Amino acid sequence: MVYTVTLNPSLDYIVDVDGFAIGQVNRTKGEKIYPGGKGLNVSMVLKELGVETKALGFTAGFTGEALEKLLRERGVESDFIQLGEGLTRINVKLRSGEETEINGQGPVVSERDIDKLCEKLKALGEGDCIVLAGSVPSGMPKTVYRDIIDKVSGQGLKVAVDTNGELLLSVLDTKPFLIKPNNHELSDIFGVEIKTKEDAAVFAKKLQERGAGNVLVSMAGEGAVLVTEAGEVIESGVPKGEVKNSVGAGDSMLAGFIAGYMESGDYARSLKMGICAGSASAFSELLATKKEIEELMKGDY
Repeated sequence: MVYTVTLNPSLDYIVDVDGFAIGQVNRTKGEKIYPGGKGLNVSMVLKELGVETKALGFTAGFTGEALEKLLRERGVESDFIQLGEGLTRINVKLRSGEETEINGQGPVVSERDIDKLCEKLKALGEGDCIVLAGSVPSGMPKTVYRDIIDKVSGQGLKVAVDTNGELLLSVLDTKPFLIKPNNHELSDIFGVEIKTKEDAAVFAKKLQERGAGNVLVSMAGEGAVLVTEAGEVIESGVPKGEVKNSVGAGDSMLAGFIAGYMESGDYARSLKMGICAGSASAFSELLATKKEIEELMKGDY
């Protein structure tokens, strides 16, 4: 089973407004609310692809209850730790010509709460996969992902990490099975501008020198490059289509890659499934459906 960990999930409230005006009353012409958070997106796409998954993390207050309800409606199993104080955050995405985001802070997660999460993870074993994804609540140490991995080491788990900066760098010497930076995150780490797949492969290998196993670098419309743990470089373009929503595309790519690997163990097929899942989400207002992914899998990229 694939267990996703989202330390600071959200309710994503998306509102469309014609001609938004600051300082005035604005009326929405449309509004939607979805579960938010990178790990949750991964679980929702994995579920769509028929992969057993469970979402872990923390919720709080009535917004946390609403989040769990939305996941149940989508058939996604969860086992959140409910915090005694605070509220699961609400992220507002205002669309009016341009898109403006206002992201909530979320509740305080203590070291004791992290210990409770690790106790749940200790029940996992050989063949299970953990996905650690996204940002962390303010005040939480930048080593928190590394701390979690250290506490479950020796259990035969495959660990995938999708985050950036210090959070990502801190986990490298734990030898995670997979990391998934995008080209901008990779550029920030090394202080260079990465524009080509060739450049991405060079710097992905530098992360492998620090301990990472497989490195999957997403490059939006340019496709992606995978440097396998054996040093093989596999490149891919992307299907053509109208990008309607880039939110969740990277998470969908990660889910597609994991689903492909668990199904076949073949890295080239896993990369293609990741590319198709990410593209299908980008071409849709919502996260990709299995049908949309399978349709794109018929093409060559």
